Formats: sequence, C-alpha cells, structure tokens
Amino acid sequence: MSTLFGKICQIGYVVQDIEAAMQHWLSMGVGPWFHAENVNIDYFNYRGQASSALIGAAVANSGDMQIELIQMKNDGPSMWKEFVEAGGTGIQHIAYWTKDYQAVLDRARSLGHKVAQEGQIGGPTGRFCYFESASTPGTVIELSDISGPKGQIFEQVRLAALNWDGTNPIRKV
Repeated sequence: MSTLFGKICQIGYVVQDIEAAMQHWLSMGVGPWFHAENVNIDYFNYRGQASSALIGAAVANSGDMQIELIQMKNDGPSMWKEFVEAGGTGIQHIAYWTKDYQAVLDRARSLGHKVAQEGQIGGPTGRFCYFESASTPGTVIELSDISGPKGQIFEQVRLAALNWDGTNPIRKV
C-alpha cells in the first residue's frame, strides 16, 4: 500500500500483438477480455506537447487486479512508444486509481513527481497521467481517475470476471 497513491489496481503490459496476448492470458484462465481496437482518447500530451498517439487496449481482471494490454497503433510520441523502441514488451506500468484525482496529482507533484504523459478518456472524470521514471528506471506509475464512467466500466470488468465460465472470452467495446 502506498501512502501517496493507495493500492495498486492495475498492471499494464505493452505488447506487439494484442490478440496473441489476450489468447495467452485466456490460456491461464484470465478473462473475459474487453477489447477496444482503437481507444478514443479525448486529448493526449506527451512531455508537455500534444501527441497523436493511438493505441488499442484490452482489460480483464484476475481477482481484484486488473490486467491491461496496450498495443501501439501509430508512431505518435508516448511512453508506450519509448518502451517499445527500447526493446520492451511486457510490464510497462502499474496503476493506482482514485476518485480524488486532482488532490492526489497535486500532492504527487508537490513531492517532486513529474508527469511525462497525460490524457483523458470519456470526459473530465477520465483523466490519467504517467509519471516520469528516469530517476528510478523500471516500471512507470500511472494515476487514473475512476470517479466517472471509467470507474463504472472497470467495476463491470471486475464483476464479469468473478464467475466467468469461459464463454464469450473477448468482448469488443
């Protein structure tokens, strides 16, 4: 448990082939997967500049832990692209979720954490940011606002996994 962010809620993987990655997780009994081929990001900034980064994403839960798969769809600048260009596939970030996004973000910034990329999905209560990790190489920290529709969707994903019987393993969204 982080005294700043709370509990880790999501492990995010950057993958080359999201379909193959979902099949891998399905073979371990994790699902169902909710897959958006092209994520509609309201706005996205990378290192202070607007970016046209486009991703596909899929989420599923294993217990209370959400697994996110991200595949780059273009060459728009982002930390995901940096990760791939550095030869990375696999765990790229861990995410903390909050219903008090601005207060947690402000506190993190006051403690010296710098935002490297940020955006919004589904309106003002769908903000997210990834903190710079240059001083501590390794997995990036994401902070995500779940006070709006995104939080409701994440809860539906969690509930779908609770008694999942293996049917309808990939659900397009």
